[in-house]
Amino acid sequence: MSNENGMSLNNRIRIAFCLVVLVPLVLTGIIFVLFLQHADPVYPVPMLRSDIWFTVIVVFVGILILTSVIAAVWIYHQIATPLAELKWAARNIRDGNLDFTIDPMSNIREVNELSEDFEEMRLRLKESAEEKLEGDKESKELISNISHDLRTPITAIKGYALGLIEGVATTPEKQAHYIHTIYNKANDMDKLIDELTIYSRLDTNRIPYTFARLNVSDYFGDCIEDLRVDLQAQDIGLVYQNDVADDVMMIADAEQLKRAVNNVVSNAVKYMDKQPAMIHVRLRDVGDFIQVEFEDNGKGIAQRDLVRIFDRFYRTDASRNSRVGGSGIGLSIVKKILEDHEGKVWATSKEGVGTTIYFVLRKYVPAEADAQESE
Repeated sequence: MSNENGMSLNNRIRIAFCLVVLVPLVLTGIIFVLFLQHADPVYPVPMLRSDIWFTVIVVFVGILILTSVIAAVWIYHQIATPLAELKWAARNIRDGNLDFTIDPMSNIREVNELSEDFEEMRLRLKESAEEKLEGDKESKELISNISHDLRTPITAIKGYALGLIEGVATTPEKQAHYIHTIYNKANDMDKLIDELTIYSRLDTNRIPYTFARLNVSDYFGDCIEDLRVDLQAQDIGLVYQNDVADDVMMIADAEQLKRAVNNVVSNAVKYMDKQPAMIHVRLRDVGDFIQVEFEDNGKGIAQRDLVRIFDRFYRTDASRNSRVGGSGIGLSIVKKILEDHEGKVWATSKEGVGTTIYFVLRKYVPAEADAQESE
């Protein structure tokens, strides 16, 4: 906050001018008047001796020099010292040292404002540097994650391919099993790379959304039918409950919203640890919003991890076993897509019981023009 009560530099200069010019004149005039009052009456004023004039001039010059020194010292301490401090701060910033504080160092308003601007610049540069360090850390973590998660299917593909080459698979059934496994592992790799590509584009806002008016019941009904086929192949049950009226509409990008739904369900599948494995999907009408709930009976998430599951690259499974896999960006993609739809996402969980992920989307409210057209 600027120091509005400080004296401005213009006022300081005016005061300095008074000290240097007016004060000597006033003091000299006072001395001269006092001198005249005690002068010898034999010598009238016009006839003052030269030594008297010399004394007056010396006194005047002395007063002028004294006031000039006082003004110079005063201006130096008020301006030059803070500027020297700012020069030191600028050099620290130039050298990348941002761990210091720039405090107001003068009563001059302009100097204080300059100090505050320097401090704001330092804070922003420090924040930018910290964000860069965090970004570098996340990039390294992402590379490590991707390297690990790609190595697992690649190793499997190489192993099964080598088995086919060396004739280990001697029966048609075994050969078909090897080929099917190679296909599945290659598909896992493709999904992982696609997830990474989508995230990088979403993070840099390089994916143009194609928003359209969609019927809520029809859209989520189609999504559920697609999911049901995949989940049945994995022996996972799916229960769908729709409590939304048939005529409720929303504005959304069908492709990206489906990606968010698939990522939520895929994340639930990764952490299934019970039989029978079940996922309940509920569609609710909550006033101006549509709420979608995905409840699973997996192993659950600890409360310390729950607040971070939507952070990019964060994984609750530190062991990174091959069955779970994943890059740790699936739920962060969900969060980004929902935010771009002006919605939000959150989760509740209980360890050993399961997790429920919720997200809400705003209903479509027809504009007045649309209402007139329908009439």
